Amino acid sequence: MKTSVRALFAGVAIALFFTFTLAAIAQEKPATEATSAAAVAPVAPPPPETPVVAEPPLRRLDEPSATPPSKAKKSNSQRNAEREEAAKRRAEARAARAESRTGQEVVNVFSDSVLEEGNKADVVVAVFGNAISAGEVADGVVAVFGDNRVTGPVANGTVAVFGNSYINAPVKEGVVVVFGDLELGPKANIEGGVVCVGGTITRDPATVVKGGVQNVLPAKVNWLRAWIRECFLWGRPLAFAPNLGWAWTLAGVFLALYFFSALLFRSGVEKCLVTLSERPGFSVLAALLTTLITPVLTILLAATGIGLAAVPFIGLGLLCATLFGKVVILAWLGRRFTGFFGNGPLNHVAFATLLGGLIVLGLYTVPVLGFLVFKLIGWIGLGAVVYTVILGMKRDKPATPPAASTPPSQTRPTSPPPASFVPPDPAAATGAAAAAAGTFVPPVVPVPPVAPVPPVVEGAALRATPGEFSPQGAVEVTATTVPPTPEPSAAAASPASEPPPVAPNMSAGFGAASFTAPPPPVQSYAPPPVSGPVISATTLPRAGFWIRIAAVFIDTILIGIVFGAMMHGGPIFMPALAAYAAAMWKFKGTTIGGIICGLKVVRLDDRPLDWPTAIVRSLGCFLSLAVGGLGFLWVIFDSEKQSWHDKIAGTTVVRVPKGVSLL
Repeated sequence: MKTSVRALFAGVAIALFFTFTLAAIAQEKPATEATSAAAVAPVAPPPPETPVVAEPPLRRLDEPSATPPSKAKKSNSQRNAEREEAAKRRAEARAARAESRTGQEVVNVFSDSVLEEGNKADVVVAVFGNAISAGEVADGVVAVFGDNRVTGPVANGTVAVFGNSYINAPVKEGVVVVFGDLELGPKANIEGGVVCVGGTITRDPATVVKGGVQNVLPAKVNWLRAWIRECFLWGRPLAFAPNLGWAWTLAGVFLALYFFSALLFRSGVEKCLVTLSERPGFSVLAALLTTLITPVLTILLAATGIGLAAVPFIGLGLLCATLFGKVVILAWLGRRFTGFFGNGPLNHVAFATLLGGLIVLGLYTVPVLGFLVFKLIGWIGLGAVVYTVILGMKRDKPATPPAASTPPSQTRPTSPPPASFVPPDPAAATGAAAAAAGTFVPPVVPVPPVAPVPPVVEGAALRATPGEFSPQGAVEVTATTVPPTPEPSAAAASPASEPPPVAPNMSAGFGAASFTAPPPPVQSYAPPPVSGPVISATTLPRAGFWIRIAAVFIDTILIGIVFGAMMHGGPIFMPALAAYAAAMWKFKGTTIGGIICGLKVVRLDDRPLDWPTAIVRSLGCFLSLAVGGLGFLWVIFDSEKQSWHDKIAGTTVVRVPKGVSLL
């Protein structure tokens, strides 16, 4: 029979559960088990010649002891006496050191401090140098970023930070070494303790240490000390010195990373190069704003609690953007030299990155300039990447629609051009039919092109050439005198006031045709009344930063007064302001502050504002405010005069001409 995997795991789990339970019970109360085992086991009676000694009963540890401890507790008076005695000894030691003081101090910066044998000094201090003391020191010996070498007595103690220490003399207090090695000679007599952090301790058998010895992080840190001495103190990331091979290896690894990044993301690097070359000022501005906004955004997200989870992702994104920005800067620097090779393989962005990286590695070894180059490369590169992303977001937006022509409701329809006279076809109607009809409207018949007709002179008669219009013979056509065309007046704005087209009157036969007006039309076109200018994002100017801030300031004061009087302020102010703005945008397209400043919120597609658009724009204002108000300041830099919440909602703010009602 096969055993299922589920049954096997269940059996193992049950066995482990009982095993751990029994082990916990066995370890929890060992004294109780021993007592119960002693109670169950029979006790053999002692031999008669051995007197039975009554053993004291076992006492639980949590019960108070009936007998006092072997060591009596010190009373308050005894402790006070001990404190006074210790203070007295310290005072005597200070007095002795004060008597031994000579007023001489050996202190040097960027050089060694040396106290010769047989001389006395209060202190021996060396910063960025070595402290060498062979004489008598009344206080202490200190070396920062340097080594200590003490062969004379020290009344206090010795300290070495980022340096080694050699002690071969009596020291009244302790010895401290941070990120360095400690060596104690045979004449070393340390009355206090010895502490070594990040180094090793070498001790002679004849050394006397009355206090404790603590060795924290007992490892060799020569690589770190070398970098601090040769690089950090000189203001450069790299240097040609011993124990710095790890730094050059790390720099080579990053250069290889930049090279392969340029190979894989060539198009992205090229876009960033174009941005950096064409708009260097905006790239620097983007870097500055990113540097200022990042800590503010991090604090705000951490304060919300929920947004704390997004902080690591923001940090990772900025790190990746900074590294990619370094690729862009290295490629830009390399292009200053690879551009001489033309458009061949040597002008590839990866090769330019490699060449620029080698140049930068050389600059890293220059004191002070090395750190400046290191920081500027990452900082400006970050700005170029951020601004390229911003430009990419703007290009992805749909293009602004062209300016719409004037709507038909705002224009007056023009009358159709007068139709040219076409002579009637004799075969189409007889004289009797023409006489019965009274008037005759000739049909439109395609006419072959004829010779140009002289222009009609106002007040003159029009006479046709014989045989021109009739294939049967000469036909004389006379036209009535054409009156001068009157100038259109303001009252004659409709087609009804214009002279109607005329039609030939064939009652007199084909010999002479006169023109009579046709009957008036059944219905005449009456255009609607002309309204004010259409409020559109394409026809009205966009509102600037300061006028929009003025409108927001008015609305804030208004809502603050209302809710301050009704509810005495409180956390409801911001939600109330957002709800007020969303409602006003939906129903009126503006707020009270916007009415005062002549502003109106419109959509880019000229559709009316609906609830989703108004609510999204209102909530987007919190995002624009959360990053130090950058979303509102974006109106200054944006070519479309849009804030962040405008871009999110697809809206903008326009300035309405005076005289147009916003209610």
